[in-house]
Amino acid sequence: MQYLKNTDGREIVCFNSGWKFCHTKSGKMDEGEEREVELPHDWSLEYPFDENAASCGSGGYVETGIGFYRKCFRIAPGIVEKKDIYIRFEGVYMAADVSINGVHVKRHIYGYTPFLIRINEYLYKDGRENEISVRVDNSAQPNSRWYSGSGITRNVLLMALNKVHIAEYGVCVRTRMSGEGAVISVETDTEGSLNDRTGICVEMFESGSVCLNNDTSEGKDNDKEGKRVYKGKLTRLKDNTRREEFIILDPHMWDINDPFIYTVRVSLYEDDKVIDTVDVRTGIRTTDFDRDRGFSLNGRRVKINGVCVHHDGGCLGAAVPPEVWERRLLRLKDMGANAVRMAHNPPDKEILDICDDIGLMVMDEAFDEWGHMKSKDLGSNTNESRGYSEYYEECHEEDLVTMLKRDRNHPSIILWSIGNEVPDQTSEDGYKTVKHLKEIVNKYDPSRPITQANDNIEAEPDKAKDEFLDELSVVGYNYVGRWRERAETLYGDDKIKHPDRCVIGTENTGIGGIRDEYQTETEEYAGWRTYPYFYAPVIVGRLLRYTMVHDFVSGDFMWTGIDYLGEAHWPSRSSCAGVLDTCGYKKDGYYFYQSIWRDDIPVVHLLPNWNIDACKGE
Repeated sequence: MQYLKNTDGREIVCFNSGWKFCHTKSGKMDEGEEREVELPHDWSLEYPFDENAASCGSGGYVETGIGFYRKCFRIAPGIVEKKDIYIRFEGVYMAADVSINGVHVKRHIYGYTPFLIRINEYLYKDGRENEISVRVDNSAQPNSRWYSGSGITRNVLLMALNKVHIAEYGVCVRTRMSGEGAVISVETDTEGSLNDRTGICVEMFESGSVCLNNDTSEGKDNDKEGKRVYKGKLTRLKDNTRREEFIILDPHMWDINDPFIYTVRVSLYEDDKVIDTVDVRTGIRTTDFDRDRGFSLNGRRVKINGVCVHHDGGCLGAAVPPEVWERRLLRLKDMGANAVRMAHNPPDKEILDICDDIGLMVMDEAFDEWGHMKSKDLGSNTNESRGYSEYYEECHEEDLVTMLKRDRNHPSIILWSIGNEVPDQTSEDGYKTVKHLKEIVNKYDPSRPITQANDNIEAEPDKAKDEFLDELSVVGYNYVGRWRERAETLYGDDKIKHPDRCVIGTENTGIGGIRDEYQTETEEYAGWRTYPYFYAPVIVGRLLRYTMVHDFVSGDFMWTGIDYLGEAHWPSRSSCAGVLDTCGYKKDGYYFYQSIWRDDIPVVHLLPNWNIDACKGE
């Protein structure tokens, strides 16, 4: 198949079709049976669940191993010499090795960050067919504390750019309010050799709000160009970074109830001819975390009613169409949730687009592990562990920078999270890692605060160090009621000891359970306890009440919004912590939260009795 056209400007095409795939446990390509697949693709759910799978209960008892992808393609004549050709993988889990025409060109470890490869020097220029191959190694198991999936699980794009072009994620839009209106700062990085005929122009358009009605998206027209609210002058570039600042009078603010989107267009010119154009969707809003007032959006105090979500789509595995996420997130918003925590890795960028469109705030999270390994000890495990910590020193800076540059223009993102429950929180020098990661975040986006989800704030015998917590802009608490008297006092003790801290619940117990099952006794299996169905609302309600009436607590992210594969004990293959199951159906807990978070609608939901002496079924 032939790709790309000899056009004047930027060309980006979908590269998802025409791939062949084989899976092998040995690591040798010729031992697998090759077949055609369409990307995104996750091979782990193509096999039966297996109690003895190397991924164990943490990973969902699924097949992993090594997979090989290959695709043959041609590039239209003349383009390779004329333009820069790139291929971008949005996500490959994990340890991807990419080769073109037999030459190894890139290795990328982290399964949740995109990576870009310039491929000109590896392509044939005489019209011959090229072959790209990708070796995906997910054989080091167990390497995740939840279901990761295996394969090229996100989109792949092929791009042709002029020799002088706007860099990947090279447009950064920042906004702030002044007395005159919204001050818009647009910084653009370019690549290639500039000359005195190279110029740049910035424009801004109204894109509008997306009209969403419950579980539908009728009226979605963000791709239509709206009213132009600003156009700069064509200016000559003197170096590869250009910053332009302008004011929008009486801006339409992005808000959870009115998620208004603007589009910033940056165009590169040679003389008067456009040679590259990039459109960036963004929004204008103000956010603030205050030690006493909690969180404010556009100057209005808003309690964060958040849910945590993992990246899988239940039976779809890790290759989840955006329509599935749109349906799920709309249901969570209809429950009254106004925020989502991406636990515990950068999400597919299409999920962030949906959050922008429907008005869900986001905590964007980088890592579950830093340099210290976590155990993956659920179900059939040999107590061995593998994971990102093995590659942290080698990869963390590139992965964090990629997340920041890719995601920083999304108005939905209100917090950067640099980690989750890392053991470093209790070590003497853990604060040094926070300092290091903060420097990276502030270099690329100083406009948002930084948190980390801490599960050892009052743990015994080793609790989180104050030096560690004091480095965080907002201190994240996981399971705040876990430690002795904290079941009653919650955040109150620390408000007295550390009055200057901004605090938020980054992860706390939610109302899970299996849909239509009503457990009436406390049960224990493999060291995990489950409680009667009428118990959870009491515990959860106590924390919700405290969070709602104490202004200094910015809000809470409960675990979880949706059931997810992994973190299970056989014969279960998934966690039942969500208020939606893996198919997106509502559990009883959904209506509990809706009755508290939605004060604009009446909510009545009936459950079976638990205190009447009657036979089952009566």
